[in-house]
Amino acid sequence: MPQIQIQNLRKSYDGKTNALDSVSFNVQQGDFIILLGLSGSGKSTLLRCINRLIEPSGGSILFDGEPVGSYGPAQLRRYRRRIAMVFQQFNLVKNLTVLTNVLTGRLGYHSPFSPFKAEEIEQAYHNLKRVGLHEFAKRQVKQLSGGQQQRVAIARALMQEPSVILADEPVASLDPATADSIMQYLGEINREGITVICSLHFLSLARRYGNRVIALKDGRIVFEGLPADIGNERFKQIYGQDAEEI
Repeated sequence: MPQIQIQNLRKSYDGKTNALDSVSFNVQQGDFIILLGLSGSGKSTLLRCINRLIEPSGGSILFDGEPVGSYGPAQLRRYRRRIAMVFQQFNLVKNLTVLTNVLTGRLGYHSPFSPFKAEEIEQAYHNLKRVGLHEFAKRQVKQLSGGQQQRVAIARALMQEPSVILADEPVASLDPATADSIMQYLGEINREGITVICSLHFLSLARRYGNRVIALKDGRIVFEGLPADIGNERFKQIYGQDAEEI
């Protein structure tokens, strides 16, 4: 059984134009799926529908065979523990320490105002070590570079003990070398068995890290397959006839 099934998913923000239009595909556990497409193609909308940050206008999403649209508050809370999100702009609290930001990944397991346990703090240090930042635990996030902040966000996501990580253009605001290092961390996490669905602009990174590519244009899937199968003609179909690969 696929881990995630997307079936005829639609999303309209204004009731007229579809940001997602009849999108269907399956995600197997352990996939590293790259979402490609221009800004406004529907990539971020798709990711936000998967974890129900926004509600679809139609269609369905199944997780381990269960329709997530029917989840009540308690079920949704448990579901979101398993679906971690990494954002382009990091979504960290800049005045708090690195360690505190990472620990917020455990909030889905806590009742309001309950303290973090010693083993959770130990887990936070462990996840910071995984992304090479354990020595920065007591620093304020605002003292870190953009690439370091994104690594903090990845460590925070790992605190959820997720089975899926959704990464919404996680390297868009980073220089190429730093972007590649962030993708390497996501690749290592994926090799441990965690499914990754990551939206990107750069085909070179898609070829290097993805095992499948789903390309969107105007809310529709225009390509689904192997990264190596995206040649120049297919690239122009996704990005436009005047586009040049970087």
